[in-house]
Amino acid sequence: MTSILFNNLNLGNTTLDNRVGVAPMTRTSATPEGLATDQMVDYYAKFARGGFGLIITEGTYPDSKYSQGYFDQPGIIDNEQVQAWKKVTDAVHQEGGKIFVQLMHAGALSQGNRFTKETLAPSSVQPKGEQMKFYGGEGSFPQPKEATKDDITDLIKGFVDAAQRAKDAGFDGIEIHGANGYILDQFLTDYTNQRTDEYGGSTENRVKLLVEVSKAVREAVGQSYTVGIRISQGKVNDYTHKWAGKEKDAKIIFSQIGQAGLDYIHVTEYEAWQPAFSEGEGTKATDSAFGDDGPSLAALAKKYGKLPVIANGGLEDPERAEAIIYKGEADVITLGKGALANGDWVKRVKNDEPLKEFNPEKILSPNAKIKDFEV
Repeated sequence: MTSILFNNLNLGNTTLDNRVGVAPMTRTSATPEGLATDQMVDYYAKFARGGFGLIITEGTYPDSKYSQGYFDQPGIIDNEQVQAWKKVTDAVHQEGGKIFVQLMHAGALSQGNRFTKETLAPSSVQPKGEQMKFYGGEGSFPQPKEATKDDITDLIKGFVDAAQRAKDAGFDGIEIHGANGYILDQFLTDYTNQRTDEYGGSTENRVKLLVEVSKAVREAVGQSYTVGIRISQGKVNDYTHKWAGKEKDAKIIFSQIGQAGLDYIHVTEYEAWQPAFSEGEGTKATDSAFGDDGPSLAALAKKYGKLPVIANGGLEDPERAEAIIYKGEADVITLGKGALANGDWVKRVKNDEPLKEFNPEKILSPNAKIKDFEV
């Protein structure tokens, strides 16, 4: 199959062999000390061997304070963790792939942190929903403490230090996790951010920390290293959340992020091609891939961010994946469940071979850790 999906592309100074990536997926298969394991080496290398042009790691905690979200989550806070990750990056590179590390600070949604039992948030607001049993949590999230200015300074420094370690670990780039309800998204979200200082109130203020982290990371790693950010409306504990200001908010958020020195914006929605806002709430557009009630979040990121866009969400169907790129709404697509079901998705699609359906029972071990699988 000849497809636009298989054209190469530059994200910053990183050249991808094709436009299909593996989405970051939370796993809890590191050691209790946050070290990448041999199982993780095999897991990531198989995607590279299966033809994916880009692999983005699971969320990786950047500091030894409030950032860890899950027990047995990998970190990148010291040299021991760097060396463990180097086995992963070496294996991916040997298979011809490119790999970015996703730096994630869980904030109020932390449900397992070996460094502290306290959680940190923009405001002391009880998170919605309950902890995920899938990742070892139970019951309500704890009430977080409100971040002080010193906490914010430490948070930024954590991202910066981790970004520098990512280079040492051999990663091709960094993705800042600004999505899915974790701390940067908590600052961005109206109901979790009740601050009255320069980080709260207006959308311009609430996006400020995302911009500051992006600029600080860029300065730390230099202009030649690839850096992007992930953005979403929905959250792991609030799937249906939408930005109250709709496209006005999208314009502010993506415009500000687009000027923060990044190389790409990675947007994730349940179905990436769908209108970002319900009918009548967004600006009408007829060129949204498989959608006609308004622009997708990817299209809005492209319009206002003026950067390459990665789209994620329900794009396992090759025609749908191709369409969102062909329509100019995204430059790269990432797969989650589609990649777990088909570690060789790219090769299968290229060769017009059938794709397997995602079956969680084949992927997950009894203790809810993603086990090894055959592509």
